[in-house]
This record gives sequence, C-alpha cells and structure tokens, in this order.
Amino acid sequence: MRGKPYRPYQGRRWGEMLLWAGVLVLAASAVTFLAAPFSIRKFAAFPALSGLFLILFALTARCPAGRGRTLRWALTILLCLGVAVFGVLEGVILAGARTEIKGEPRVMVILGCQVQSWGPSVLLRDRLDTALAYLDEYPELPVVVTGGQGPDEPTTEAAAMRDYLVEHGVEESRILLEEASHNTWQNINNTFALLKEKGYGERMGQVLVVTNGFHLARVRILWARVWEGTYTLSTLAAPESHMGARVQSYLREAPALVKSWLLDRN
Repeated sequence: MRGKPYRPYQGRRWGEMLLWAGVLVLAASAVTFLAAPFSIRKFAAFPALSGLFLILFALTARCPAGRGRTLRWALTILLCLGVAVFGVLEGVILAGARTEIKGEPRVMVILGCQVQSWGPSVLLRDRLDTALAYLDEYPELPVVVTGGQGPDEPTTEAAAMRDYLVEHGVEESRILLEEASHNTWQNINNTFALLKEKGYGERMGQVLVVTNGFHLARVRILWARVWEGTYTLSTLAAPESHMGARVQSYLREAPALVKSWLLDRN
C-alpha cells in the first residue's frame, strides 16, 4: 500500500511572512548590538530572541504536516512556559518595589545608573531627587554614592552623583565615593569595603539604600549575601518619572534578577 502523499503545511505563505519578519527583527537587533552605544546595546537581546523564535516557528511550515504541527505545539508550549516564568519574575520585582524604613538609618547608599554627556540619566536623577528629599530632613546623614565609569559615560557615576548632590545643597564632606563598580553586585561589595575602610563600622548595620523601585528586589537578595552578621536594611524606592525608561527597566530586570540569583555570590 502506498503511503499518504507528502503535503506541506497549508500555512506556508503565513510561514514565509513570519520567516521574513523574524529575519528583519534579528537583523535589526544585530545592527543595534554592533552600532549602538553601550547603553542601548543591552536592549537588543529581547528582540533578538523574539526574532529567533519567529524564524523557528516559521520553519515548521516547511516540515510535513504532522511533524510541523508537533513542532509548533512544542514551540507554543515553550513560549507559554517562558511567559509564565517571566510573569512570576515580574511579580517578584513589583512586590519588591517598595519604600521600607526600619528604625533610624545611619548611612545612605545611592546606587549608580547611566550617566549621559549632559549629566545623570532620567533614572539616576529620579534616585538623586528622592535621596535629596530625605537628606533635607536628615542633614547629618553621611552618603555613599557608588558606580564606576562605563565605556560611553563621560565620568564615573559616583562623581556625577556627587556633583549633582553638591549642586543641590548637600555638603561635599558628607559624601563618600565608590568609583570602581560596574554592576549591582560590585556596588554592594565595594560599598561594604568602603564603609569598613572609612571607619563607619558602627553604622554598617543600619543602611538606607536608594534606587529605583524595579531594582530593589535584587538589591535585597544581594545585600543579604554580602552582609556579615545582623543588619537592618532600609530602602527608598525612587519613582520612574519617564514611562519609556520605566517599561524598559522592568523588562530588563527580569533576566538580571535570574542572573544575580544564580551567579552573584562570594
């Protein structure tokens, strides 16, 4: 008995459209990664993964009907699992985006963020303005500003933050600079070492961290790994005043949270 004749997936034309869409998205991501400034390049990963998924899904149209259907179901299940995991991560991030003052903090730490040619980025200004509002009420509180210089930044993030705070009335003598770090894990480790070095050991258990809300779930995880003994960590959640920056930050924070949870350890 002759087998059933080969019949390609009937949605071939639809598959071709998906294929070209995926190729275009992947190409745009590659151009962004190769040609854009470093601060923009980091956002190319999500579109690249989306383009790759579209290409894989489109290629199932070239398979025999039964096999193509199975592959499409497998890809759809993987996509649903990915969306579910992403949703859980975003829930953790949103739950952590809160201000929480415990007792009386004895030192403030402002975590760094992108510096542009004209000064602090929108997100960094949000952090600094939130810190300034608190410092107005506590004029004796010492401040650590933390962040090194990225490849497309005109100065270190710590220096830019110091200049901004001084311009807005904070005494420079109150400000300690940590200028060697390039990520949140290094921010926290280096700040811990700096406080020890500068003789703030008695204050180290009562720290107030200032950063944007999306960042705080990860900060709490990493702080607990770095700290020795008991401590009281307070947090100030700076609002994200720019909608585009807010959306990008919450999307990018999900993989950053996974990376920090798995890899950022002493």
